[in-house]
Amino acid sequence: MPPVPRATQTLFSMRKLLIPIAVIASLLQAACSGDPIVNRLPWVYRIDIQQGNVISQDALNQIRLGMNKRQVQFILGTPLLADPFHAERWDYVYRFRPGSRSEEKAEQQRVSLFFEDDNLTRMAGSLEPQPPGTAPEPARQITVTVPPQEIEDPGVLTRLWRWIGFGASDDDYRSTEANKRETSEPQPGTPSVY
Repeated sequence: MPPVPRATQTLFSMRKLLIPIAVIASLLQAACSGDPIVNRLPWVYRIDIQQGNVISQDALNQIRLGMNKRQVQFILGTPLLADPFHAERWDYVYRFRPGSRSEEKAEQQRVSLFFEDDNLTRMAGSLEPQPPGTAPEPARQITVTVPPQEIEDPGVLTRLWRWIGFGASDDDYRSTEANKRETSEPQPGTPSVY
């Protein structure tokens, strides 16, 4: 048998290398596809996907028939679907698809609002407002009084800046801060909310 030329040997070795590369590339491409079998593999990570308007029951309980579009938009936000051909209908849609590491279930909520003459006339969808007596009470407001903080000693550069004459002296700074604190403290017995 005659000897095989060197160029032909290189071509055969390249083919041998090309087959495993093609197999690995096709497996990697399949890992990125929407194939359900590939998605169940333990090493494939998928994130939680939230799409649309988050619709809370508290916000939906604030909606009343007869409200105008601006009031509804203030409470629920801009609708996900505002069809120019059906301007009197707003759709709020929320979808949640759990990722590979999540124990939650897929969820979809939809609320459709119908307007006539810029006033809300009807609501439909998977969420409905609760009657006024059954709605849970809103969270109570908590009052927190923060004690005055001690003044920190200014740094070297701040002292140098003041020594040169561009800023107040340390004594002047401390006295102005103490005055601010005395005038800004609330009177005893008055609640302060932060």
